Amino acid sequence: MVAPAGRAPEPRKPVSVAGGLPIALGRFVKLAGLASTGGEAKHLVAGGAVRVNGELETRRGRKLRAGDIVEVRGVVLEVVGRLDDGAACSQE
Repeated sequence: MVAPAGRAPEPRKPVSVAGGLPIALGRFVKLAGLASTGGEAKHLVAGGAVRVNGELETRRGRKLRAGDIVEVRGVVLEVVGRLDDGAACSQE
């Protein structure tokens, strides 16, 4: 991910995913709180508002793995794996 000129890159927020990996991009966007519904997540991804590892991604079924970086509307999250406490998704 390259920051625009004159601007520092956004810090990454680690997000743990319960239920294991890989996880579909659309599901991750919803569970991470970047979209309030699955439909909104679908529109964000299809509309070109999501980048994975610095590249535009429009496939909501794209499988994410630990270490992947997801950016939506300036929010940068890193997929870090699963939780043991049963939560669906957690920003640490």
